[in-house]
Amino acid sequence: MSTCHAVINGETLELLKRSAAVPSVPHVVTRFLELTQEPDFQFDDLAELLSTDPGIASEILRLANSALFGVTRKVTSLRQALTLLGLKRVRSLVLSRYMVQSVGSGTKGGVDMSYLWRRSLASAILAARFADALLPARRDEAFISALLADIGVVILADALHHRYEPVAQHYRPCQPYDMTDMEHQAVSVTHADVSALVLEHWQLPDAIVKAVRHHHTWPLDPILDEQVAVMARVINGSCRIGKMLCEKPHPGEVAGVCHEAMNLIGLELSVLAGTLPKIESDVQELAEILRVDVIPSSIYELIAAEVRNLISNPQS
Repeated sequence: MSTCHAVINGETLELLKRSAAVPSVPHVVTRFLELTQEPDFQFDDLAELLSTDPGIASEILRLANSALFGVTRKVTSLRQALTLLGLKRVRSLVLSRYMVQSVGSGTKGGVDMSYLWRRSLASAILAARFADALLPARRDEAFISALLADIGVVILADALHHRYEPVAQHYRPCQPYDMTDMEHQAVSVTHADVSALVLEHWQLPDAIVKAVRHHHTWPLDPILDEQVAVMARVINGSCRIGKMLCEKPHPGEVAGVCHEAMNLIGLELSVLAGTLPKIESDVQELAEILRVDVIPSSIYELIAAEVRNLISNPQS
C-alpha cells in the first residue's frame, strides 16, 4: 500500500468514526463487556443485567432451547441458559442482537437489509459449521465474524452515500462477490476495513476484528496469527457460498463456487453437503431470534442437491 493511499485510507476511517453511521454501543452491551472482563464475574450478575432487557432475555432462553445446540432438556431460567450456552456463545448472541438492532432493517443507503441479513445469516451458520471441523474452540468467533463481516457495506452506503452508491448497487444477487477494487476506487477503503472498525468500536475480541479486516486480503499477511488466518479463510469461503444461497445461480456456477470456497477453507465438499440440508431452517430460526426479516427460499435445497451430485459424480 502506498503512503498516499494509507493517508487517504486513514482519513476516510476517521471521517466514518465521527459520523452518525457507526452505531453507538448500548449501555447494556457496555456493562455486559465490563462484567465479563472481571476475573471473578458471576453468571448471576450477568443474568441480573440481561434481565433488564426482556427481549434479549427471552432470546437467550429461546437459543438455549434451540435444536441448533442439541439441548435435551427444557431450559427455563436465564441463569441456567447462560451456564449452558457459555460465555463466548452468550457474548456472540448479545453483540449480534444489539448490532443487528442498531444497524436496522428495510433499505439503508440503497442496500436491501433483508438481503444483507439473509446472506449474512447463511454465511454465519456455514462459518460455525466449518469452524467445528477446523477450529472448534473458535466456533462462536467464526459465527459472529461472518455474521457481521458485511456491515461495513451499510455504514459506507449510509455515511458516504453519493460516493459509495455505484458500489452498493453491486451488493445484490448475481453480481461479483469481491467488490474491494471498486471500493478502493470509490472511497479508498473496503467494507472489510469498516466492518472491522465497527467491531473494534464495540470492543469485540481482537481475533474477530483482525479476521474480519483480512477476510478479503489475498495473500494473507504471513505474520498474521495462524488461527486468525484460518478464520479469515473460513469467513471468505462461507460468505462466497452464503451469497450463492441468496440467488439462483446457473447450475454450472455451483460447482465452481463450491470448489473454490471449500479449497480456500481447506475442507472437503462433504462437509458442505452435510451442512446444507438444515441451513434453511437454521436461517429462519436465527432470523426470528435476532428479529431479522428475511424472505424464505427453496434455493438451499437446489444447491444441496447440486453439491451432492458433485460428490457422487466428481467428473461431471
